[in-house]
Amino acid sequence: MKKRLLIGMMMIAATAVFAEPQTTCPVMKGNKVNPKLYVDADGYRIYVCCGGCKKTIKADPKKYIEQMKAEGVELEKAPETKGDNTSAEKE
Repeated sequence: MKKRLLIGMMMIAATAVFAEPQTTCPVMKGNKVNPKLYVDADGYRIYVCCGGCKKTIKADPKKYIEQMKAEGVELEKAPETKGDNTSAEKE
């Protein structure tokens, strides 16, 4: 039992070490995110580079969440809010 617990803890620690914060747009690969542009979906805040990418993320947020997780991106938790779940910047 102790071995299993230790192995599980090591696996979690290894994942945390390799996860990196989001710095690039998941839609337009390579473009830096604009910290004022984001979509909150499924409990995560997804930053994007432009209004067009906001629309793309809104259309299929799960696709991009899974993609970023697979790439080792540490997704920021979205704050609990009421109403609109996107940034105030114009699209």
